[in-house]
Amino acid sequence: MTKISIIIPVLNEAKVIMKTLENIRSHQDVEVVVVDGGSQDKTVQLVQDAGVKIIHSAQAGRSWQMNQGALLATGNILLFLHADTILPQEYEALIVNRFSDSKIVGGAFELKIDLPQFSLRLVETLVNWRSRFFSLPYGDQSIFVKASVFREMGGFANLPIMEDFEFIQRLKKHGKIIIVPEKVITSGRRWQKLGVIKTTWVNQLIIVGYYLGISPITLARWYRGK
Repeated sequence: MTKISIIIPVLNEAKVIMKTLENIRSHQDVEVVVVDGGSQDKTVQLVQDAGVKIIHSAQAGRSWQMNQGALLATGNILLFLHADTILPQEYEALIVNRFSDSKIVGGAFELKIDLPQFSLRLVETLVNWRSRFFSLPYGDQSIFVKASVFREMGGFANLPIMEDFEFIQRLKKHGKIIIVPEKVITSGRRWQKLGVIKTTWVNQLIIVGYYLGISPITLARWYRGK
């Protein structure tokens, strides 16, 4: 039997977490593990009230929290989901069916941003082209991977940013990465807060900085506007 473990790192996500959980109610073939990084709002209470498994990470940080969730996950497929992202309908079958090809070790979905601006349609198109042609999805596209491969790789590197990029680069060495054409819908809150041009500029600056060897700690400060 194939079982999917959905791991959701959270930190003060009370405004969005219930919508995400309602979309993926756990059942026999799907378990949901929420990993809290020290929320000060009602996130933990909401998750507990929903009857979803929640664990408390000793350290805040997406990579650390995702690794903690993976340690307790019992599925043979791990899916890492952002707290503000909605999976497509029938996501289980869409994922499981891809692994009928033994060369595939992981993948992700195409991306849709939940804001109406035309400029974001261009962003989506570029993201999906990059993902498909370079086998390079990012974390907001809901990366999934065989649990055995994930553990063989040692999980995510404990980085404050770019952990998804670094992980996918290593994952490529283990097999094929597939991009599922159905879309996840992710929150446009950062795009809305900073604006499309500034958000795009910052994102590209972080990628270039990473390639140039700038410290991930410094890149994380830039990303957060510090």
